[in-house]
Amino acid sequence: MAIEVFNRYENKYLLDSESYYKFYNQLLEYMELDNYNKQHEFYSITNMYYDTAHDALIRNSLAKPKYKEKLRIRAYGIPNQDTRVYLEIKKKVFGLVNKRRTSLQLNEAYDFVRTGVEPEYKDYMNKQVIEEIKYFLTRYDLQPKLYLSYDRKALFSKENRDLRITFDTNIRYRRYDLQLEQGTYGELLLEPGQWLMEVKAEKTIPVWLAKMLSEHQMYRTSFSKYGNEYKKMLKNSRIESESALYA
Repeated sequence: MAIEVFNRYENKYLLDSESYYKFYNQLLEYMELDNYNKQHEFYSITNMYYDTAHDALIRNSLAKPKYKEKLRIRAYGIPNQDTRVYLEIKKKVFGLVNKRRTSLQLNEAYDFVRTGVEPEYKDYMNKQVIEEIKYFLTRYDLQPKLYLSYDRKALFSKENRDLRITFDTNIRYRRYDLQLEQGTYGELLLEPGQWLMEVKAEKTIPVWLAKMLSEHQMYRTSFSKYGNEYKKMLKNSRIESESALYA
């Protein structure tokens, strides 16, 4: 059974292709590919982010509060209505990421968020998480706001499975056709050849990894995929407004 509750720290780094290949090849001494990547070089992750009409969740997140939260549907690959997906709440408290999710069919997830009525219980669901999401939905009037997908390569430490490093590239987004089953098309969030690396650990990272990050002169950055897309949208809207004003 897939893990449905996570508590961990997540540090992010932006890399170019040269840095990615050098760092990745060195990591293989200490880490191994997860099961998805043992079969394919990358696997596709697709997400639907929900927010209020006035984007309260992402605006609060960008204000860098001590506590923030978001709701999304996540699928692996392009799902159809009957595909099992994850409906999840992601919270961050004083830098610690807490993720709680339940497996649902895509149509069940859509209906749950749209109506606030919990689905009829089935053995693949997590009852506790469903109750938490139900309460979350009473606090916010949510609607689908952003589709976001990317290609991922993930590794686990050979010694400690709690340490995980992921590399995401080809990050695509759209604010139209807001259904996961529509496919992975959209605009690119990063420049071609850029990678987002995330180091995920329940506790401190091992000495060998800290040394490797230092040797490669890699420095943590604050990077939220949803947050950066939102800032990009605001910037484009402002440019369009100014262009219209002086046209």
